[in-house]
Amino acid sequence: MAGLIRREDVDQVRERARIDEIVSAHVTLKPAGVGALVGLCPFHDERSPSFNVRPSVGRYHCFGCGEGGDVIEFVMKMDGLSFTEAIEYLAGKTGVQLRYEEGGAARPREEPGRRQRLLDAHRVAAEFYAEQLMGPDASAARTFLAERSFDRSDAELFGVGFAPKGWDALQRHLQGRGFTQAELVASGLMSQGQRGIYDRFRGRVMWPIRDVTGAVIGFGARRLFEDDQGPKYLNTPETSLYKKSHVLYGIDLAKREIAKGKRVVVVEGYTDVMAAHLSGVTTAVATCGTAFGADHAKVVRRLLGDTTAGGGMQLASGGTVGGEIIFTFDGDAAGQKAAERAYGEDQRFFAQTYVAVADDGMDPCDLRMAKGPEAVRALVDGRKPLFAFVIQAKIKQFDLNTVEGRVSAVRAAAPEIVGIRDRSQRDGYMRQVAGWIGTEIDEVRREVARAASTPSQRRPADGSRPASGATPVAGSAPGGGRPASGAVAQLPAPDPRDPVARDERLALVAVLQYPQHAPASFDDLGEDAFAVPAWRAVHAAIRAAGGAAVGRELSAAQWVAAVLEQSSETVAIVVTQLSVASLPEDREAAVAAFVEGVVRRVVDLGLKRRVDDARSRLQRLDPADAETYNSAFAELLAIESERRALRESA
Repeated sequence: MAGLIRREDVDQVRERARIDEIVSAHVTLKPAGVGALVGLCPFHDERSPSFNVRPSVGRYHCFGCGEGGDVIEFVMKMDGLSFTEAIEYLAGKTGVQLRYEEGGAARPREEPGRRQRLLDAHRVAAEFYAEQLMGPDASAARTFLAERSFDRSDAELFGVGFAPKGWDALQRHLQGRGFTQAELVASGLMSQGQRGIYDRFRGRVMWPIRDVTGAVIGFGARRLFEDDQGPKYLNTPETSLYKKSHVLYGIDLAKREIAKGKRVVVVEGYTDVMAAHLSGVTTAVATCGTAFGADHAKVVRRLLGDTTAGGGMQLASGGTVGGEIIFTFDGDAAGQKAAERAYGEDQRFFAQTYVAVADDGMDPCDLRMAKGPEAVRALVDGRKPLFAFVIQAKIKQFDLNTVEGRVSAVRAAAPEIVGIRDRSQRDGYMRQVAGWIGTEIDEVRREVARAASTPSQRRPADGSRPASGATPVAGSAPGGGRPASGAVAQLPAPDPRDPVARDERLALVAVLQYPQHAPASFDDLGEDAFAVPAWRAVHAAIRAAGGAAVGRELSAAQWVAAVLEQSSETVAIVVTQLSVASLPEDREAAVAAFVEGVVRRVVDLGLKRRVDDARSRLQRLDPADAETYNSAFAELLAIESERRALRESA
């Protein structure tokens, strides 16, 4: 079985995918000096641009929030993709045919170009359905939308369309565009009957379902006519593109706001997503014909930045990172069951998980129609912890006016209290449960202790479960890429007022970006040539990569990649930052002289330190020990001579 993507193919994707083109789809970039671009960071809110991109080295870094990396890491963070998914996405855009090695988890294998053909078929189908919505046969679809307070512009925003009632309207359209019957069946747009293929969707309102990159991979369809004997909602069947357990409707529209605000709102239907977004809740998504499950949780975790192996990172304070997950449910029994299922999935998150249910049980679509957009926003803002919602629902099953009912309620609540991830909060929750039930807290504590000692009822105290790792990729960093910069210990920040620190930083920026202009003396610097610990660590990585002499033989991107290969996770963050930083010199013709000058200054500083050290050592020696003294004196003269030669050659 094929599993691992070959290292050379990963490298080819990096080389072909122009980072400025990929980033420009999300960020408006403007020139900021020679070879540098700058824009507003897509990962945090800012008014002044601090997001730097340097196409020649293929890397980006935000000097505001610290996010940085290469084009693959940008796609991973921006679109919530795993390392493997990002490689496959970029390979499709750049025309790289990926090859898979033996071993590892299996990956789907399709004939070259087949995936793109299926995506093209879905794109054309979405355009076709959207056009039909304004036709004379789609009055029922327009009425359906209007009754839910959606107008034409709303339909256009979400790509809503209409599937004609005929059996082959879409088939004829797609075959007229050159798609084969085999492709149409494989896409899920057609069904196979005894007499041939026919349109799967007929006489229905259509919602295009997109992946995080914005590509249409399937459709959701709602019945309109009484003579339609099919289910009320009909979705695309499982295909190589569409896996319902992985798909979240609206993720393409919500992903950026989810990443920025660290909040995702999970609603129950397509119209609920539309109503939420139009009401200002722009992080709303919905599952497509299935309950929220483990694979959905993985998608959400990636978007929230909750990417560590255990599902998140516990803070020393007892809090968590990862953001908020807010589930909205109907107030009926089905909604209660959905909440309980979500509570099970809650253990996969290290986000704070909440539930939002309107007092009158209305969903976001009904709420928007009845009370306006502000009511939808209020619903989300009035969220309550999912734990509280589920426990209170369990307690309501018992008659709390009787001793037996109160005892049963405590026993029902105890296993859920055991599952609370933050142990420091358990006592507070036990007090709260005791108040809800109307019993003594000691009784709750005893029952919780009993539940904790019962393996069949006990959940891990930290909420962790065995992590289901991503598909390994040949040549990827351990775990499928470097962790986000915020999760890595930082090197001590240099004093920005220190002129030595500034000069050392400029020299490293120059050597990383323009090694061809660095004087040969740079590679003669010793391991202690840089005074600032952070810069010394970067210099060590440069030396380990072969120095500027090797950099002159490589492309800018290859050179920075070579230095990163020699860097620890902590140092790699600094290398990325320096590799995209702007130089004070913004005249292209003067860059070579500037680079040589700043590097010479640092070499001179290093030689000066060596001179000072040699003089100090000489002063401590006894002239009577002629051999030792003369050797130290000769060393001092040699260093001074080297420094004079450097200055004379400038």
